[in-house]
Amino acid sequence: MAARESGRIKDEYQKRVLDEAARQRRQIKALEALEQDNFHDDPHADLVMSKKVPKFQETLDNRGGRKKKTKSAEYYKQRFRKTFDQLVFEELNVNPDPPNYASAQAPPSRFPERQFCAVCGFPSNYTCIPCGARYCSMKCLGTHLDTRCLKWTA
Repeated sequence: MAARESGRIKDEYQKRVLDEAARQRRQIKALEALEQDNFHDDPHADLVMSKKVPKFQETLDNRGGRKKKTKSAEYYKQRFRKTFDQLVFEELNVNPDPPNYASAQAPPSRFPERQFCAVCGFPSNYTCIPCGARYCSMKCLGTHLDTRCLKWTA
């Protein structure tokens, strides 16, 4: 007769625990993936509406006479929006002398670094043993283990 084995102990042997260098590589890779996702411009920015679509509000307002529609300043703010990199580059060209964004520095904080939950963003007190991510509650730990913990490591 075979001895029974605890499922919890068996699962513990299967978990990988990453060292600090592997955790840093994983964190950098995740940040690069987020930057790739965030960099793209809006694909619908240059979308032109079809002229065949009826304009109900315009016909109710005008009652026969056509009024030229003017574009607000908000339209141009959205249409010609600049990225953060473009704004920093522009500032350095306009005002190369300090103080500017590139020359701004602050001393290190006197307070310890705050730790936040990787799932919900609340302050966290606990750390995942395999990957080192922070979590604040059992619910967040469950979400982390189901969806994030060591899923996309290479």
